[in-house]
Amino acid sequence: MLKESTDTGRRVVEVLQRVANGYGLPKVINVDNGPELIPKALDEWAYRQGVKLDFSRPGKPTDNAYIESFNGRFRQESLDQNWFERIQEARIKIEEWRKDYNENRPHSALGEQTPSAFKENWQLNRGPNEADILTFIIGSGFGYRSEDL
Repeated sequence: MLKESTDTGRRVVEVLQRVANGYGLPKVINVDNGPELIPKALDEWAYRQGVKLDFSRPGKPTDNAYIESFNGRFRQESLDQNWFERIQEARIKIEEWRKDYNENRPHSALGEQTPSAFKENWQLNRGPNEADILTFIIGSGFGYRSEDL
């Protein structure tokens, strides 16, 4: 598998800040123990923002069942189906899968809406304190758009 040499903790913080700028800050972020989520940059950002980091227990994937389910689906439907020779090729294929997953496929957990439709409806109907109860579920980087990584 190809891997870029980057400061992933800093990049995770940049993505979280963009999400927070658009939707507000959550009270809690559920995170696994992946190497991109342990760095000091994430801890500092969360502390400064007043956001609690709730780490899943090592070896307990059920603590973060949604992302574990997503990661399995992503692995099976994208990573296992493709062979990437270059990072750019991987980004293109993964972006195609992400767009299909978010824009064309209804999800039972979202009332048979696509994630894009759910997001649009949520933005139209949310109350002023919705950001307070919004919880980001962050896994091992698979949920990000390819240009965010």
